[in-house]
Amino acid sequence: MTTLPTAEADKILADNFAPWVQALGLSVAETGERHAVLRLPWSGQLAREGGGLSGQALMAAADTACVIAVSAARGGFGPMTTVQQSTTFQRAVVEVDVLVTARVTKLGRRLAFVDVTLTAEGEQEPAAHAAAVYAFPG
Repeated sequence: MTTLPTAEADKILADNFAPWVQALGLSVAETGERHAVLRLPWSGQLAREGGGLSGQALMAAADTACVIAVSAARGGFGPMTTVQQSTTFQRAVVEVDVLVTARVTKLGRRLAFVDVTLTAEGEQEPAAHAAAVYAFPG
């Protein structure tokens, strides 16, 4: 059962993220009870020397997808803070969109733990993997 419609998740993106995050062009492709899938469109402006998508763009996309997944798991957006994010880069992404799949693995009263897989569209193997922890005020 989806607790957060994609249109509402896109509104969370538009209303709660800094202009530089919005400039990534992220859109919500799917939401579920404890997950979200965002699309990071390819842009040469996000590429580094050699033509691969920059790690900074991938990390920002992962962090943003986590906020949407946690919002889905909690039934709506609320204040949260990234406490920790660890990212490993496994292969370059060149001239293709990235699907960013964030899954909440544990949702507590004060903390949420999220696992993220970033995959170049059309590929089976991930381009990157992230694990993150979020804290809720209170």
